[in-house]
Amino acid sequence: MAVNMKGKSLASLYDLTREEIEEILKTSEFLKLQLLRGQEHPLLKGKTLAMIFEKPSTRTRISFEVGMWQLGGYALYLSASDLQLGRGETIADTAQVLSRYVNGIMARVFKHQTILDLVKFSKVPVINGLSDLTHPCQGLADLFTIYEKKGKLSGLKLGYVGDGNNVAHSLLYGCSKVGMDMTLACPKGYEPNSEVVSKAKEEAKRNGCKINVTNNPKEAARGADIIYTDVWASMGQEKEHEKRVKIFKPYQVNGQLVKEVKEDYLFMHCLPAHRGEEVTDEVADSKNSVIFDQAENRMHTQKALMALMM
Repeated sequence: MAVNMKGKSLASLYDLTREEIEEILKTSEFLKLQLLRGQEHPLLKGKTLAMIFEKPSTRTRISFEVGMWQLGGYALYLSASDLQLGRGETIADTAQVLSRYVNGIMARVFKHQTILDLVKFSKVPVINGLSDLTHPCQGLADLFTIYEKKGKLSGLKLGYVGDGNNVAHSLLYGCSKVGMDMTLACPKGYEPNSEVVSKAKEEAKRNGCKINVTNNPKEAARGADIIYTDVWASMGQEKEHEKRVKIFKPYQVNGQLVKEVKEDYLFMHCLPAHRGEEVTDEVADSKNSVIFDQAENRMHTQKALMALMM
């Protein structure tokens, strides 16, 4: 039985059931195959997506815009300065106005509350293109990439090394929903949000997998099928960059650390990467690295999301 997601919004992967995640991944696979075969799929012909950007972006902007075009629709780029948000119009009013013009809203914002307000006041589906709390589109692309390379999701182990940030939060939700073990190694004081961790642990119990948080990078890497990292200072944290580089140095994914993981491991990174900081070229450019497949899959999973929701 196909899962009906029409009209649903996505603020975080915690909002999705395991069945819905599986449906998104199946649809991603189908649309990707159609694209490779040159078959058109104008599922959203005549529909419009408003894309709100408070933060600049390479992958999010291009993957949504091109993806929407491939689905036969139109994507409208709106920076914060293009809207009246910068002049004090409320999120509630903005959402209600946009809902009368467009068929869907994607927003890449600073505060997660902005996403929650858009979802609350919008009459059309809202997709979180990134907030300070979660990055669900990245999480879906990651799960799809792992599924493509490993042929399964449950029973694998993902080791995450670095900052307990929005990407880590989405992986916690994603892995715990699909039955994948996950160990995160973060420096003291940079662990993921405790509420996200406890929700993921509850979810993991239901789906027969384990979630662990540690300060030891070797523990995260040991026996892992996938090793994942992200930049040490995210957008908006540039001022902390020097301080963070010193603290995170032992958390670099390098030739030494990958001796702990399985031989056929996947190296993952949501990009952009600061090569020589969180990862060395030796690992990022190795045959185990799937970083560009992940980046490409952002488009396929987001197209699946839009097709199912809009």
